[in-house]
Amino acid sequence: MLPIFPAETRILSRIFHMDAIDRKILAELQQDGRISITDLAQKVGLSLSPCHRRLRALEAGGVITGYAPKIAAAAVGLQFSAIVFVSLRDTSGERVQAFEEAVLGVQAVIRAERLFGDPDFMLHVVTRDLGAFQMLYDRELSRLPGVLRLSSTLVMKSIIADRPLPL
Repeated sequence: MLPIFPAETRILSRIFHMDAIDRKILAELQQDGRISITDLAQKVGLSLSPCHRRLRALEAGGVITGYAPKIAAAAVGLQFSAIVFVSLRDTSGERVQAFEEAVLGVQAVIRAERLFGDPDFMLHVVTRDLGAFQMLYDRELSRLPGVLRLSSTLVMKSIIADRPLPL
């Protein structure tokens, strides 16, 4: 387990010093990314200008990496979810890089993580149904560079999704 440094966060080999107010700002933004700067300042106990300066510093420091809406997958026709474990034939730097670059082009992969040990990767995939997943599996995932083996499991129910970070 890695140590946790409550007063600082390492971002791209820089240290970003955060205090309790910065953490409050982040917690509020995780709950509502569309909150107005006025409401944010009030909730964290700052006046408008200092709150705005802190927010911009968090963005510039790479702590806040973007703002995006949360979309209900089923509401846009994506009702099928699977986790696909990928083992590569060879984990040399070139093979891993080629796989990572290729998986970026697979739109149905909504999250991809490199793992220690076997398997090498875990992909979170959404499609409209089982048939669409089978086509994706056969036509795209199995043809990604360096793939030795794919193993998938179907998601029955999502219990926790997009939980805010524990600040």
